[in-house]
Amino acid sequence: MPITIPVLEWGHGAHPLTPEERERGERLGRLLREARGGRSMTEVAASAGISAETLRKIETGRAPTPAFFTVAALARALGLSMDELAQLCELARV
Repeated sequence: MPITIPVLEWGHGAHPLTPEERERGERLGRLLREARGGRSMTEVAASAGISAETLRKIETGRAPTPAFFTVAALARALGLSMDELAQLCELARV
């Protein structure tokens, strides 16, 4: 008898985002946009090794829970430490 391995399809089993998670993603997006300053989205995205479309989604809150390594790469490209970024996110919350 063959062994069947269940495969989770993308989006199945994921919970919908809470209002707090959405707000946190929007806050992160605003902070990254502000930190980008006059640099183009394309320039920062290339420096971080992501697509400009991904950066646009993060900055607009359409991708409110980006992967840790994506956030780390963006912080590095923007000259921020992860500690600085976390602190800015916390300060923007109040």
